Amino acid sequence: MMQSLVSAALQFPTIVFTVLLALVALYWLLVLIRLAPLELFERDSLRDDHMASTLVSLGFAGVPATLALSVLVLFAGAISLAIELIALRWLSLGMLRVPVGVLVLWMSFAVASPVAAAMCHSLQRALHRYQPFQQRCLLGATVVVSERQSSEYASAQLENEPSSVVRLHCKEGDCPQLGERRVLVKYLVGEDAYRSVIEQQYLDTRVRLNKLRLRRKHHSNGYSI
Repeated sequence: MMQSLVSAALQFPTIVFTVLLALVALYWLLVLIRLAPLELFERDSLRDDHMASTLVSLGFAGVPATLALSVLVLFAGAISLAIELIALRWLSLGMLRVPVGVLVLWMSFAVASPVAAAMCHSLQRALHRYQPFQQRCLLGATVVVSERQSSEYASAQLENEPSSVVRLHCKEGDCPQLGERRVLVKYLVGEDAYRSVIEQQYLDTRVRLNKLRLRRKHHSNGYSI
């Protein structure tokens, strides 16, 4: 049995996840001995396209990108290994193993993504008790405004986590109102506060950006819509 598992883990496409999981294990070892930062892929804002904003769009808001990636790779690797053991190793694919393997890679990530996101969401409440999980990784999370502290700041609670309170910065012309649902979009390091936007505005902006990216993709491929 062990020999079959090792053999399957070294076959394409599962070997991709074997290598990734080894890198993930090395990374968390470096985190434990404080040689690597927990917020490796985090940024102060969701405005630009980067790893953290991509993960937020996939439903991983509220946890560090490194943790989300680790869980995603673990689940996707397990799915790929299962496909290898159940089906691929019994087939004589020859040169077809490469395109089939690429398809399995895509399917593994596609199936694992919602499962990994659900797993991360189930861990959120416990994680947010610790300081390293209370800053940039909260970008993309939804909050409910609970109090106006001053003309510059307001307090808000993370959705479904009344014990987790964050401070919102009031921007001129867009100051959070009591009971309003808002999304954290920028972390202000010097103030330990967040810029936020109304939830519906954030969702509408994401829809417009996705349409814009789709148009650019079609135009770059010589097509029009």
